[in-house]
Amino acid sequence: MVMISPTLLPLFLFPLLLLISLSTAATFTVINQCSYTVWAAAVPGGGRQLNAGQSWVLNVNAGTTGGRIWARTGCSFDGNGNGKCQTGDCGGKLACTAYGVPPNTLAEYALNQYGKQDFFDISLVDGFNVPMNFLPTSGGCSSKGVHCSADVTSQCPSQLKAPGGCNNPCTVFKTNEYCCNSGSCGATDYSKFFKKLCPQAYSYPKDDATSTFTCPEGTNYQVVFCPH
Repeated sequence: MVMISPTLLPLFLFPLLLLISLSTAATFTVINQCSYTVWAAAVPGGGRQLNAGQSWVLNVNAGTTGGRIWARTGCSFDGNGNGKCQTGDCGGKLACTAYGVPPNTLAEYALNQYGKQDFFDISLVDGFNVPMNFLPTSGGCSSKGVHCSADVTSQCPSQLKAPGGCNNPCTVFKTNEYCCNSGSCGATDYSKFFKKLCPQAYSYPKDDATSTFTCPEGTNYQVVFCPH
């Protein structure tokens, strides 16, 4: 029997613990298939300019909750990464540490949760600015992912129109009917508009039944802007 000195035990265990941690982390590949430049944003992760056809790879720790990835449009930043965006701006920073300002199409996720499952969705609760697919790419996941490829902006109701996108009604009207501030609300004519164009995406805060998807822990993903 090989005996390991107690003083060496932490050094012996560290590579094993690191391997376990990496094995359940997730890689997100963000791809810009739009014909124009977008400034990808991620919390956690920061941000990066993506010209047409470019991609950005993020490694996200196991157990991360409240994760978001989105596209910003109409941005201008200086050499220090300070500036602003027409849609999805996160406090005027290229490298986001805060969520974006509506309207912005959101890829949302929580990793390694109940039953060792990842939970993920596309949300239009903050409105819409860029079409998006959110797809598992490994890990034996049976889900085919979430798709919101419609051009919602061109069909946006006049009351919800915003520069570069389409607002969710909560942003515009700020009432419980649309925002669910009391924790209770239902579908509205506006949410049904979003749901018709993107049936798999969240159209209002309580739209869980048809809008939340799962994959086994350790799955990797793609977030595709303007999928073909």
